[in-house]
Amino acid sequence: MDQVIKLQMGSLYYAVDKLAEGGHIEAVEVIQSSDRPDKTIYRITDKGKELMEQLILQQIKKSDPPYHPLYMALALSRHIDQRKVERLLEERIRETEHQVNFAFQVYEEHISIVPRSVLHLMYGKYEHSLTELKWLKRLYEDVVARKLNETGNPITQ
Repeated sequence: MDQVIKLQMGSLYYAVDKLAEGGHIEAVEVIQSSDRPDKTIYRITDKGKELMEQLILQQIKKSDPPYHPLYMALALSRHIDQRKVERLLEERIRETEHQVNFAFQVYEEHISIVPRSVLHLMYGKYEHSLTELKWLKRLYEDVVARKLNETGNPITQ
């Protein structure tokens, strides 16, 4: 899940507390042990199911423009040492190649065990990684050729 969502433990506990306070989940069992903190098992309430549906539909409807940390850096990268940019892009390409392979492996390993909706999430991650890799390689070619300062030449595929 860490490939899909950024979540910190403190945030998770806070969310569980808020959901319980709002009547969206309720404790069904507390497991006590002398060697670790108590473990509480929750179930979702009917009110919680309604909220979950509402939140899922909001996320499906949402159309936020994509943000990429490289966007601003690219706009200014022509002003810095291109060899440094080249080296960093080589590293990013290697990392992204790993992400592509990992995303496809995760997808393949889960075909027979997760719902199709989750497969779409996994395959979408794979496709986004592939697109990122293609983009980085094209950018790298321009950096190597020292073309970042050129104007009037369209980027071709």
